Amino acid sequence: MNNKVVLFIFRDDPMCFTHVLLNTLDMYERGYEIRMVMEGEATKLLPGLENEGTPFSKMWQQVKSKNLVAGVCRACSTQMGTADSAEKQGLALLEDMSGHPSFAGFRDQGCEILVF
Repeated sequence: MNNKVVLFIFRDDPMCFTHVLLNTLDMYERGYEIRMVMEGEATKLLPGLENEGTPFSKMWQQVKSKNLVAGVCRACSTQMGTADSAEKQGLALLEDMSGHPSFAGFRDQGCEILVF
């Protein structure tokens, strides 16, 4: 069983994002080498994550404090106007595939990739 997993979230959907956070924390607690990547329209969620009043801010802070966020797509966060928010939150801007994070790069590290 491969226990190196990366969860890519593409959707600008708070409910989907909540489930990615839940699964990231659950897999971490179970001993998985787990990371998450924000891609596509999901990068629109970044500014709201800075606010403690959002429904998932506590989980987001837990994921960040455990260093479980691999990063954010540079091209998409730039297009969505949220790259500054990613940088303000200390998140890496990933760009190894024409400005986007590469699935192959994570596969080369032995990671299973799940897409949401």
